[in-house]
Amino acid sequence: MAATSTNRSMFRRLVRRLLFANRGRLFVVLLALSAGAAVSAALLNLQTDAKRRINSEFRSFGANVLVVSSEQNPLQSFQTPRVMINSMPLPALVTSNIASSVSFFYVVAQVSRRNEQGSEVFSNFIPVVVGGINGDPLTRAIPLKVKAQTPDLKLGPHETWCILGARLANRIQATTETPLVIRLADRESACRVSTIAEFGGAEDDQLFLPISEAQFLTRSEGKIGLIAINFSGSPGQMDGFAAALRHAFPDADVRPLRQFSEAQSKVYSRISGLLTAAIAIILILTALCVMAAMTNIAAERKHDVGMMKAIGGSARSILNLFLTEAVLLGLIGGLIGAAAGIALSIALGKAVFGVAAAPRLIVYPIAVSLTVIVAILGAYPLRRLASVRPATIFRGEA
Repeated sequence: MAATSTNRSMFRRLVRRLLFANRGRLFVVLLALSAGAAVSAALLNLQTDAKRRINSEFRSFGANVLVVSSEQNPLQSFQTPRVMINSMPLPALVTSNIASSVSFFYVVAQVSRRNEQGSEVFSNFIPVVVGGINGDPLTRAIPLKVKAQTPDLKLGPHETWCILGARLANRIQATTETPLVIRLADRESACRVSTIAEFGGAEDDQLFLPISEAQFLTRSEGKIGLIAINFSGSPGQMDGFAAALRHAFPDADVRPLRQFSEAQSKVYSRISGLLTAAIAIILILTALCVMAAMTNIAAERKHDVGMMKAIGGSARSILNLFLTEAVLLGLIGGLIGAAAGIALSIALGKAVFGVAAAPRLIVYPIAVSLTVIVAILGAYPLRRLASVRPATIFRGEA
C-alpha cells in the first residue's frame, strides 16, 4: 500500500515536471497557435462580412429586375411594390433578398418655376419627363449623387415634394425649396423642390414626385409604368424570382439583369476562395511550427516518460496526457488569438472597404475549434513517446 502511494506521488511529480519543465518551448507553441488563430479569425470575419459588403456595394448600382407594363394591359395597383411582392407566394429566403422596390409612372408634362404668389416666372413652360414614384426611396432604385437637399421641407397647401435632375435644375434656375408648377392639358400639380441630384444619365433632365400626382395629371389613378427591384440573391434565386413575377404579372415584361447578379456572385466566390485558401495556408504553417516545437519537446521528455512507465504508467494514459496538453494549448491560444483576430479584421475592413467590418460572433468558436485541431495535429511527434522503453532509458541508450 505504501509503495502504491509512493508511486502515485512520484507519478504526479513527473506529470508536473513533464508539463512545466519546457516552459520556453511551450510558450513558443502557444505564441504560434495564438498568431495562427488571430490571422485565421481575421480572415474568417472578413470572409463572413464580405458578402454583406459586396451586396451593399452592388445595391448602389440600382435595380437589377424590371417589371415593365404593357400599353394594352397596364399594371394597376394602389399598393407599394413591396406590399404587392409580399402578397405573392414566395419563400421567405427570396423575399429577404429584396433590397428595394419602387414603382414608376412616367408622363411628359410642362414645368415652370413660380414665385410664392403663385404666378409663373417663365412665359413658356418647359416640356419635361415627369416620373411618379411609389415605394422605397428613389436613391435605392437609381444610382444618384445628391447635390443639394432640404430634409425638413415645409410644404404649402396643395403642394407636394419633388426631386430634380441636375441639368433640369440648371435649365429652370431652381434650387431646393423652389416652388414649381406642373401642367398637363387642363390639370396642374404644385410641388416644391426637396432634392437636386446628379444621376449621370437621362434622369438629369427629369423630375420625380409622388406617383399619385403623375397619375392625377393623366387621369390614370392606380396605373403603374414599371416596377424597379433591387434583388441581391444568386443567379439561380433571381431566375426563380423572375419566374414568380412573370406568373404574378402575365401581361408585363419581366427583365432580370443577370449580369449584376452574376458579377456579384463571381466577385464573392473569388474573394471567398482566396480567403479560404489563405486560411488553409495559415493553419498549415501554424501546424508545422507547432510540430517542430513538439519534436524538440518529445526529445527532451523521453527520460521522464521512461520513468513514468517504470512506475506503472500506461502508454495510453501518457498519450492522453499529451493530448490534453495539446487541447489546452490550442484552447488558450485560440481564445486569445481569435479575440485579437476579430479586432484586427475590423481595422482591415476599414482599410479595404472604407468601413469597419462588423464582428461576427460565429467566427469566434470556429476559429477556436480550428486552433484546437491544429494543436492536436501539431502534437503528432509526441506519439513517439508511447514507444519509449524504460530499460532503454535507464541504460542510457536513448
